[in-house]
Amino acid sequence: MADTVLDIRNLRVTFTGGAKHVRAVDGVDLAVAPGEVVALLGESGSGKSVTLRSVLRLHPEAKTRIAGSIVAAGVDVMALTGAALADFRGKTVSMIFQEPMLALDPVYSLGQQITESIRKHEPAVSAEAARRRAFELFEQVRIPSPERRLDAYPHEMSGGMRQRAMIALALACNPKVLLADEPTTALDATVQVQILLLLRELQRNLNLSMIFVTHDIGVGVEVADRIAVMYAGRIVEIGAVRDVIRTPRHPYTIGLLSTRAQGGRLSGNRLTTISGSPPDLANLPPGCAFAPRCASASAACREAAPAPVDLGAGHVVRCIHTAITA
Repeated sequence: MADTVLDIRNLRVTFTGGAKHVRAVDGVDLAVAPGEVVALLGESGSGKSVTLRSVLRLHPEAKTRIAGSIVAAGVDVMALTGAALADFRGKTVSMIFQEPMLALDPVYSLGQQITESIRKHEPAVSAEAARRRAFELFEQVRIPSPERRLDAYPHEMSGGMRQRAMIALALACNPKVLLADEPTTALDATVQVQILLLLRELQRNLNLSMIFVTHDIGVGVEVADRIAVMYAGRIVEIGAVRDVIRTPRHPYTIGLLSTRAQGGRLSGNRLTTISGSPPDLANLPPGCAFAPRCASASAACREAAPAPVDLGAGHVVRCIHTAITA
């Protein structure tokens, strides 16, 4: 699509191990416009991180089957191999990983890792110029004493400072799309807020397109223009933040909204929960995967997977009951 910088269509990702096959992503369609932020929301195991890693083709090829189409900034990602794929990663699409201590190399200083990334993608840039850019990036993400911190190793930094360094590394080569995989999960509450505000400010200033993965619907509301709710490898509801929050139409989205701790505290009631557990992706039930946990499920819900229902203004829901009432 001409008005999208990232276009994912019918993405299917299956992991294989012996006789076992796990379909972690099952027919995901997701388009991101220039400068847009989409929050990918859902419980652990819903396929959010798998979707993000598929955009960069980070899954082990020997045990992964990927089908569908991924086009980023006009590049057919599924057709990339070798040097072209390596050049695509970090330059066209970059990623902020959930745990920077595991993503950053412990034996190289932060400055070395950033300058290496810059010079890998831009060989004409000198080591001195690359270090200057790394210094500017550290200033941009508000790391104190940036000159000294460039020579620090990951273990010498706090969790919040490591995440800021991870953001600087992700922005080093001016990517068009930024993938953020729960970048605040391992941080305490005050640092989480600082990182969220920083990411939103950088995204706006640089006009970045971003997919922000989170299991916290409150975070999604704060950072995103649209919210896509995932369950069992499928996007079950997607739309503008105001539509998904004010008029949720899928029972799973309604359940997620009702479990917010803030709502329970304000009303004085016990915290609401969604009954049951997410399904085994290697043995999905027939029909709607959420049916075993859904109070509104009928016999028809267990017969066939629901087709997407367009409610207008980009608000799309996969629920048979929504199809009846729409």
